Amino acid sequence: MKETQEAFAARRGADWERLGGLVSGGAAWHALPSPTIARAAALYRAVSADLMRARAAGYAPELIARLDSLAAAAHAGLYDAPPYRVGAIMELLTQGFPRTVRRYWRFVAFAAVLFVLPGVIGFVGSHRSRGFALGIMPEEAIEQMEENYSHAPEQGRRSGDNAFMAGFYVYNNVGIAFRCFAMGILFGLGSVFFLVYNGLMIGAVGGLVTAAGHGGNLLTFIASHGAFELTAIVISGAAGMVTGYALIDTGGRTRFGSLRRRASDIARLVLGAAVMLLIAAALEGFWSPSPVPARIKLTVAAGLWVAVVAYLVLAGRRGAPPS
Repeated sequence: MKETQEAFAARRGADWERLGGLVSGGAAWHALPSPTIARAAALYRAVSADLMRARAAGYAPELIARLDSLAAAAHAGLYDAPPYRVGAIMELLTQGFPRTVRRYWRFVAFAAVLFVLPGVIGFVGSHRSRGFALGIMPEEAIEQMEENYSHAPEQGRRSGDNAFMAGFYVYNNVGIAFRCFAMGILFGLGSVFFLVYNGLMIGAVGGLVTAAGHGGNLLTFIASHGAFELTAIVISGAAGMVTGYALIDTGGRTRFGSLRRRASDIARLVLGAAVMLLIAAALEGFWSPSPVPARIKLTVAAGLWVAVVAYLVLAGRRGAPPS
């Protein structure tokens, strides 16, 4: 015997009211406690089944419309992506990123060694011997570098060039950092290679320019934005090595499962480094080539290096979860 609409609504109405209360509650479902989400999912499945029964039985369009609307709202609450929050960016920068850098400090320290030590070797070798530099980069590039830094940064550049160069620096810096990170998928070896390679290249340029008598110009130009750019490259390389380590030490999981377990930490490292690179590009495009006297630039640069180190060491410590 076919159940009447009234009997059907009386029997199932309590679940509809419960689900309706969750839908109209205003809270983001992804932020609800796990038991509440499980209960909401069960109610959603039950209401979807009720909707199919109501359509099959030919109940009133008003009832079908109510169930259809309720099921659609519950589906959106359960499966839609969480809303974009500006606060999440601030939370990443003030807490998540520096905490994650500290959590993986061994990887960051190792990446710094892989970057700085070849840089020192490149600087000393190129400063002592132009032939050493020629083994790393072509003659044309060497001559271009010597020419670029033969003029003091205080001389500035045409104002119209600043925005163009800032865009170029974003492209260039992000490309370097991305290679340091992305090649970590090769069990970390790609990140090791690009950290060593970029450190050697940067050191070689510094040695060449200093040997040509323009070391002061180079230091004045790079000191300020280097606090953000060089640190971000190191952190990007560390993120790549964390990726490679997750593929090697899986802890009994599949490689994909191990990588997924560390995915949120890797994302924090990469996103934080990306913000640092944007800051570096802005400084490199507008501040570094500005006509501000060298002593002021170097004073600001010292302050920026202290600020970056203090930020990574101290930010997010208050209320930090136990490690």
